[in-house]
Amino acid sequence: QVQLVESGGGLVQPGGSLRLSCVLSGSIFSRYAMGWYRQAPGKQRELVATYANYADSVKGRFTISRDTAKNTVYLQMNSLKPEDTAVYYCYARYADESYWGRGTQVTVSS
Repeated sequence: QVQLVESGGGLVQPGGSLRLSCVLSGSIFSRYAMGWYRQAPGKQRELVATYANYADSVKGRFTISRDTAKNTVYLQMNSLKPEDTAVYYCYARYADESYWGRGTQVTVSS
């Protein structure tokens, strides 16, 4: 069974950085298209980054990467803003299969 486990969230001041990690287990990592989404309180879940695309609001500040040997996808987040506060979710898709992690909270506040 495929599982996604995120880590790396926390409280950071505006202008700071965090790196989120997502480990995929239970299947062949390289098979999956991976991405990051986020959901702020009272808002819909939105795409943050895939290997091919970034949300306009994070372009130039966030970078998605992966380490196939570690079955891990990362989201490096720099120059964080209060509006980046949300629960961040890892997403994996292959053919008609799709999976979500449970999310990790990111709070940007002084």
